[in-house]
Amino acid sequence: MKYYFYHILSWPQLLYVAEDSNKKIVGYVLAKMEEEAQESHGHITSLAVLRSHRKLGLATRLMRAAENDMVECFDSEYVSLHVRKSNRAAGSIPAHVLGIRHRTETLGFKVHDIEKKYYADDEDAYDMRKDLKTHPRKRKNKGEAALVEQLEEQVSQLEKMTVKVTADAEAAAAAAEEDEGTGKEGGVDQYAESKDGGDGSKKAKKKKK
Repeated sequence: MKYYFYHILSWPQLLYVAEDSNKKIVGYVLAKMEEEAQESHGHITSLAVLRSHRKLGLATRLMRAAENDMVECFDSEYVSLHVRKSNRAAGSIPAHVLGIRHRTETLGFKVHDIEKKYYADDEDAYDMRKDLKTHPRKRKNKGEAALVEQLEEQVSQLEKMTVKVTADAEAAAAAAEEDEGTGKEGGVDQYAESKDGGDGSKKAKKKKK
């Protein structure tokens, strides 16, 4: 019991439970962070779902919830778990624990090593790991995602500006064409008036002399 309390007090972010419609707990995942490791990584300590609620995807959702917080809260590089060697060989690991031949592979877990006499009965265990370096919630990946989002927003704004400039240019061209047509007629009248006025002024100057 102390072992579980230690998990809850040390890594409350990594404890999730699944409840039914009556608020009854039907599954849970208990995970931790390996404190003395060279690189930050999490470990699935325990995962269980009631037999009556298996094959509903609860184990997968619990696992992913723990993985998300391992990445967001502790910037975990990978997550590990142990599976009995006999279970994997027989393909008989219960569905609520992962279905080693199918579900672990679906969730991205791969065998990393074999730990001799890991269990109390001296049975060997497969040390399975899942890489989290490319997890979308990884801090560096979140930064890249934010940059991409920012660039997409800038592209969108440029496209809007281009559309506006094009529309303004078309409107200006249309207005210029209309003004040009009006200016031709006005230009003739003004030239005629200027010509008449010019002749009149010259005649006036001659008379004065």
